[in-house]
Amino acid sequence: MNLLELCREFGVKKYILASTSSLYAGQKMPFKEDLPVNEPISPYAASKKAAEVTCYTYHNLYDIDVTILRYFTVYGPAARPDMSPLRFISWIYQGKPVIIYGDGSQSRDFTYVDDIARGTILGLKPLGFEIINLGGDKPIKLLDILRMIENKIGKKAKIVHEPSHPADMEATWADIKKAKELLAWQPSDTLEHGLEKSIQWFTDNLSFSAKIPLV
Repeated sequence: MNLLELCREFGVKKYILASTSSLYAGQKMPFKEDLPVNEPISPYAASKKAAEVTCYTYHNLYDIDVTILRYFTVYGPAARPDMSPLRFISWIYQGKPVIIYGDGSQSRDFTYVDDIARGTILGLKPLGFEIINLGGDKPIKLLDILRMIENKIGKKAKIVHEPSHPADMEATWADIKKAKELLAWQPSDTLEHGLEKSIQWFTDNLSFSAKIPLV
């Protein structure tokens, strides 16, 4: 039984694809969903592009209702260990060197995980085929978020600069007009609140959070 048959067996009528802002590399900001995203600069972005194209093909052939959500730099409790917020929190709290690739002026449109979860649930409404950004609508420089975490933890970071990675985007910024119009969604959590919750989660779970490999 293939995926399509399996979903029909269980009565699934709506499909959500979790995609990424990484597809917008090299495009004009703020990023709109109708921009051509045909030049991914990382294997991760390329895999998401392939998934998006596959979703469109299934929609076209079988009239499947699919909404593609492009997430922008999701952070929060139990965050991915390769993302800067958890790295910065862990390194600063433990007094370890904080590695920044490049000069730290690159910016990201950070989006709190609760807002992403809410947007994903709202995305279950019937829309046919749509691509929708879910982002914080407010780019923040890495050095600025580092300073915020320093202030909240009460420790100064020991910064070590490394060369920029060729697959690293200089900046991300979501245009969220479509999310507002189609899903009645916009971010509700502030970066201040999100970082406080992230730090609280880290300190409440030190027995394993301090041991997470930061890849």
